[in-house]
Parts: sequence; structure tokens; C-alpha cells
Amino acid sequence: MATVVPQISPASVPSRFEKPTLFDVPISNNGGRCRFVIYKKNIERLVAIESPKVLGGLKSEAYLALNPQGLMPLLALPDGTSLPESQVIAAYLADKYRDEGASFDLPTPELRAKDMLVQRIHDQYIAPIQGAMYKDMEVAQRAKAIERLAFQLDVLNGLVKGPYVGGDHLGLADAALFPTLTFMRFILPQFFGWEDLFVHRQQLGHYWAAIEADPVGAKVINEIESGLESWKEAGRWEERGIMDQVAQKDYRWSF
Repeated sequence: MATVVPQISPASVPSRFEKPTLFDVPISNNGGRCRFVIYKKNIERLVAIESPKVLGGLKSEAYLALNPQGLMPLLALPDGTSLPESQVIAAYLADKYRDEGASFDLPTPELRAKDMLVQRIHDQYIAPIQGAMYKDMEVAQRAKAIERLAFQLDVLNGLVKGPYVGGDHLGLADAALFPTLTFMRFILPQFFGWEDLFVHRQQLGHYWAAIEADPVGAKVINEIESGLESWKEAGRWEERGIMDQVAQKDYRWSF
């Protein structure tokens, strides 16, 4: 584990990391993108995973010294370099530890282009609006975002041929996509009345089955779902008035 202590001064933060340290929490789908790479490459001995709480939380002085955005995940390197943003972190880990564990290299320019395309769709069109499933939001804005999520799922269904985004080859798009699908699969049927995420999206359903059958994929799914279960038990969707909004018949919620 990284030798870090709470509330350390920003100037001394980088020198405290004896090995690369991922700051993340299990429920995070963006963090799940990075954890999947770590687990598939079997590099837990080389890369530590810590909660931002060890530095005082996301908005602490120590954490903001590493990532002024105050967001996670964040990878802190022993040389003092800080790498925020899940796409950057996942790509770095796959490159840095290329010779360890599973490969995320794709064999052709076409597969590499598709992999990047799916990552872009995820990062540009899904991640910015995924909060509509669980954050405070005006009802019309939420309804529109849920509709857009459904549209992007349809787009992805036409791109993902299975068993992985790159066919038989695992890529970084897989690391990005399935943790967010975990959020959707848990939330949309339970709280927005969807029949099933994959009933009209069979290619995505085949893809999900392949990831779920992978022990490492299943591990990340379980980490995220355990966190979502804690949200459910705490009444998150009721407390934020989301269930009251979904009860309004002027909007469509299920796609």
C-alpha cells in the first residue's frame, strides 16, 4: 500500500508515494475503467488503490494539489507526476505495464479506430449526462438526458459485435464501457421502468454476457453494484425526488 497519511501538506504529497497510487472508490464507474486494467494485468502488487479520504477527501488541500479539478480517479506517480482522467490513466497503465497480464493492444488500424470511437462516444456523449440517473436535476432536463442515454445505447448496439468491442480482442473501450453499463443496468429498470437494458439491444446483451462471464469483469461489476445497493438502501432516488419525477406522466422514462 502507498505510504500516505491524512492531511499532509501539498508540497510533500508526491514524495510520499512509493509506487503508483490510484485514488478511487469502488462505486465509481470511471474508476472501474482503471481498476479493470489493473486487475486484468494482475498488477495490484505494483499499483496501489486508495480512497481519496486518505488525503482528506476530494476537496482537501492535499488532493487538490494533485488534481485541481477535485475529481477522481487520479493516478499519482512516485516521480511527482499526477495523472487525472480515467481515459488517460487506463491508457497509461496499459502502456506502462504492456508486458504484464492481459493485453489491451489491438492488431489492426480498423480495430484500434473502433476502440477509440467507442471510447469517444462513452466519454463525450454518455459520461456527461449519466448523472441524470441519480443526481439532483430538473425534471425536463432529466427526461431529455434519459432519452439521450437510450439513443447512445442504440448507437453502441450497432458498433459492438462481441464478444468484445474489438471482436475477439479485448481493448480499452471495454474497460470504459461495461462499468457504465453496470450503472445503467442497475438503475434504469429499477427506478425508470425500463423492461431490460438489452431486450432491444441484443448485441450489447451478448457483450454484457461475455464481460459478466469474465472473473475480472464480474469483480468490477460487483464492486460497483455493491455501492449502488448502498445508495438504494439509503433511499437516494426517493430523497432526491427522482421517483416523484418519474411518476409524472408528461415525460417518457422507459426506452
